Amino acid sequence: MSEGLVTAAYIGAIILFILTLGGLSNQETARRGNLYGMIGMTIAILATVFGPEVTRNFHLIIITMLVGGTVGIILARKVQMTQMPELVAILHSLVGMAAVLVGYVNFMGESGLIGTEKTIHEVEIYIGVLIGAITFSGSVIAFGKLSGKIGGSPLMLPGRHWLNLGLLIGSIYFGYDFVHQGHIDGGNAMVPLMIMTAIALAFGIHMVMAIGGADMPVVISMLNSYSGWAAAATGFMLSNDLLIVTGALVGSSGAILSYIMCRAMNRNFISVIAGGFGTDTGTAVASSDEEQGEVVPIQTDDVAGLLLNAKEVMIIPGYGMAVAQAQHTVHEITQTLREKKINVRFGIHPVAGRMPGHMNVLLAEAKVPYDIVYEMDEINDDFPDVDVSLIIGANDIVNPSAQEDPNSPIAGMPVMECWKGNTTIVLKRSMATGYAGVQNPLFFKENTRMYFGDAKETLDAVLKEIL
Repeated sequence: MSEGLVTAAYIGAIILFILTLGGLSNQETARRGNLYGMIGMTIAILATVFGPEVTRNFHLIIITMLVGGTVGIILARKVQMTQMPELVAILHSLVGMAAVLVGYVNFMGESGLIGTEKTIHEVEIYIGVLIGAITFSGSVIAFGKLSGKIGGSPLMLPGRHWLNLGLLIGSIYFGYDFVHQGHIDGGNAMVPLMIMTAIALAFGIHMVMAIGGADMPVVISMLNSYSGWAAAATGFMLSNDLLIVTGALVGSSGAILSYIMCRAMNRNFISVIAGGFGTDTGTAVASSDEEQGEVVPIQTDDVAGLLLNAKEVMIIPGYGMAVAQAQHTVHEITQTLREKKINVRFGIHPVAGRMPGHMNVLLAEAKVPYDIVYEMDEINDDFPDVDVSLIIGANDIVNPSAQEDPNSPIAGMPVMECWKGNTTIVLKRSMATGYAGVQNPLFFKENTRMYFGDAKETLDAVLKEIL
């Protein structure tokens, strides 16, 4: 394949990747966006493999592609929707590791460059390895937190900010030493590069370990951004325009998403990196000298009666729905109620679940119509007209403490104001707290009813009652 044809293929792939991002910004076009991405990546791979720069070892390339493709297919077929966040995290780690390995290979190879061009190339290698190592170790820790292999509580080391500053200064110093050693006859630039790699790996571990479970959606989008910049750095090292542009697209879109997620939680990006709040499993409601009130349990037939007598129903899903795999039952209940001329809508908080868009993906999998799924900003003012709000496994995103208690860890965080409706039904296994580890006064309000049990089992029972 000629160089001109490869360039044309790369331009086509870039256009498809841009269309992918545009498609993924809307639920109704998300499938088409994914299709654009798959076509674009296929074109990019074929143009690279059969381009003029690859002149030998085709059999090794084909074998590794087959191995990687097989692993990808197996993972895609085995992974459950509840495991998507950790799958995304571990895939980010592979991008980071690729950047590190490419950087070392580039460094050990003969570039043939001298003077300023050599310095620029060494800086590209150094930055690529730095970003890649942070992305790799941070993503591995994120995978551990999301999968439950590592506790979700933030690790707050004494003097952690000074530790981060020291690691940053160390990275800058060894970067200077790396470039300096590369221009000295007999200099050993490998030593500062390896030391920096160890520092970057430690920084990635410490950074994500200090982030609590409640901030994990931000971590996922942040690591997505890092993986994009790592890919862009790899593109600079390899002088590959497609990797540069694609990495920049992913990096910038991930950064924008991180900003949107932080704004949805009323937190700034620096405060998340400095140490987030929350745990991954929640704890039992802590005792308090202040009387919280009593919860009012509700039974299946009463839940069914409230739903059937309502005109406006709002369903607010959370991670509990994902864990229980209750989205399909939710769809059947929605269909049944709509057939009975009851208006059913879904309210989605930006940080519901464990990754951006987690609830949207689950509802789309269950074939819930896109036109009845609304973002928080679109429907929050409608709750006074809602007869029944059905909270399925959500906690912090419906916690009135965010508005009523200035001392709460989630104070100022925008939440779904379901308590303003006529009746709120909360589906939970127990009275455990959410990611933020704070009690939810919603459970004790006069118009709240607690429906205890596994969301899938309880909703199946409700479905039988309303049919």
